[in-house]
Amino acid sequence: MKFNHELVFFVVFTVFILSVLLIDLLLIGRKRHVLSTLEAAIWTGVWVSFAIGFYFIIYYFGDKLHTITSFADLQIVAAKYAPHINFSTTDLEQALGEYRKNMATEYITGYLIEYTLSLDNVFVILMILTGFSVPEKNYKTVLFWGILGAIVMRFIFIFLGAAMVQKFQWTLILFGAFLIYSGIKIFLERNKEQKIEVDKHPIVRALSKWFRIYPTFEGNKFIHKENKVYYITPLLIVLVVIEFTDLIFAFDSIPAIFSVTRDPYIVFFSNIFAIIGLRSLFFLVIKIFYLFTYLKEGISVLLVFIGMKLVFHSWLDNIGYKSVYSLYFILAVLVGSIILSLLFPRKKATVH
Repeated sequence: MKFNHELVFFVVFTVFILSVLLIDLLLIGRKRHVLSTLEAAIWTGVWVSFAIGFYFIIYYFGDKLHTITSFADLQIVAAKYAPHINFSTTDLEQALGEYRKNMATEYITGYLIEYTLSLDNVFVILMILTGFSVPEKNYKTVLFWGILGAIVMRFIFIFLGAAMVQKFQWTLILFGAFLIYSGIKIFLERNKEQKIEVDKHPIVRALSKWFRIYPTFEGNKFIHKENKVYYITPLLIVLVVIEFTDLIFAFDSIPAIFSVTRDPYIVFFSNIFAIIGLRSLFFLVIKIFYLFTYLKEGISVLLVFIGMKLVFHSWLDNIGYKSVYSLYFILAVLVGSIILSLLFPRKKATVH
């Protein structure tokens, strides 16, 4: 029965996400227009509201992911996914409440981490779109399919990563070392000008060898037929580059969230809610991205902190480190970055 409970919970969640994406594609995004700041802010609020609402679902029903019928079952599940928990009671209902509360805290903490990291992803996507001279009216289409591809890739990465962590605990240390390296690298290169050279991009070179490329954008089409010959359009090339970029970002974001929880479902849920809000967040951030002048510093601090957590995870588990402490630290870094950006604004950045 355990498998059935997990399956039902997961299927319902997946159907909900796919329904939201289809509504977004067929109804909201059916017209090609540039999303205004107000529209972007409203839809960003909608997606954040969904994410917060799911926090309460986890808080009250999270244990349904792992069918638990006794306190012994709960101890086995906790030892596997949350070894730091020390239950204050042996009463099953009260202990389940403690476990659900921990799951909810891990979920919202993971969501904040992923959402923060996705801000950096937004800047890179903007750089790609402007570098390839994509018309703004086509942004929504590229971002929709990019997000759908990202969901599929995250699903594969997360459950493979979870299997690795469960079988080889030392992989957490490798993840942590990589995140510390990434954090330091981002900090050292925070002021480095980023630009994309379209003709020299490896994806462009590879695709030009394998396919015929049409020289101009053809509306929202990824494939164009002319004189009985099929071509891939520049819009498809942009989509492939964005997917490749997200694949690179996944090497940061997936290990990062394993510092918060080892439950693959919580990792997946927090990742997906951060991703589905990426499109509206993109249109909001590109209007006000110059305000986030200390974003790079904030992200680098978070990555180093998360990496240290992974490297010393065994020691932290033994001393009863609580997930809520990570939540407090992440909020402090985010708020601190915003305050510094407002108090000490830098020259408005440009994207090439």
